Amino acid sequence: MTDKTILIVEDQDDLRLLIRLSLKSLGRIVLASSAAQGLEMVRAEKPDLVVLDVWLGDGGSGLDVCRAIRADAAASGTRVLLLSACGQQSDVEAGLDAGADRYMIKPFSPQSLVETAGTLLGNA
Repeated sequence: MTDKTILIVEDQDDLRLLIRLSLKSLGRIVLASSAAQGLEMVRAEKPDLVVLDVWLGDGGSGLDVCRAIRADAAASGTRVLLLSACGQQSDVEAGLDAGADRYMIKPFSPQSLVETAGTLLGNA
């Protein structure tokens, strides 16, 4: 299963580290800290899974990145897992409407993150 590539797009260093450490057993990890960098990495790395923060600070949101991934035929097999501190039903719906395969609310347990990511990678 280590032939899978997971792109983590998260603007907070400590959270990016936690996600990377949690998911490293599932495949090769590549990192981005902004929406623009995330989109560049999607094109360059063709990841199997993108773990994507919804709020990425200046320069675009995770929802924008998710929509761009879904609009890119070359990334059609890429799974998207959105992470957000926004847990209202409307937030979840907006994430799924943008094309996310799953939506997890922060804070999350590393175990549930690994289980969800593993499920998505198994379907990829």
